[in-house]
Amino acid sequence: MRFSVVEAGYDRRQVDACLDELDLRLRRLAARAEGVAGAGREWDRIRLDAGHLCDYLRRRAAPADRPGPAGPSDADVPAGPSAAEREAAEREAADLVARARAELDAAREEARLVREEAYAEALRARREFEAALLARRRREARVDEILSGARVPADTPTAAAGR
Repeated sequence: MRFSVVEAGYDRRQVDACLDELDLRLRRLAARAEGVAGAGREWDRIRLDAGHLCDYLRRRAAPADRPGPAGPSDADVPAGPSAAEREAAEREAADLVARARAELDAAREEARLVREEAYAEALRARREFEAALLARRRREARVDEILSGARVPADTPTAAAGR
């Protein structure tokens, strides 16, 4: 982004707007990086955004048309990041990506274990339910068998009739 030159340097509103936009983009990128739980496409988008931001910063740091005598001097214009700083930033980014991948792998493994445990528990519960149901059906069949074979004559005194 190029800034308009005013009497005392660059237009502060334009510079502030640029910094606000960069801040917003970096916050979004950081939020997406934290929220990633396993989507490969999300990593591709993050890499693409990071690449765009790096390109943007390189363009900003590249020597552009210097302002005329009314503009700021070279001492007023901040220099871009050095090669060593860029390499350090790239190493840090690679380290962050490696740590994120390790966390992602650990989360996937934990999810797999939880899924297997839940499946095993569901299988145990189903077997217990089926065993209880079978026992109930057997008791019911036994009761039906006992009741169907027993005939009590109508004039037989029972405990309920009293003596």
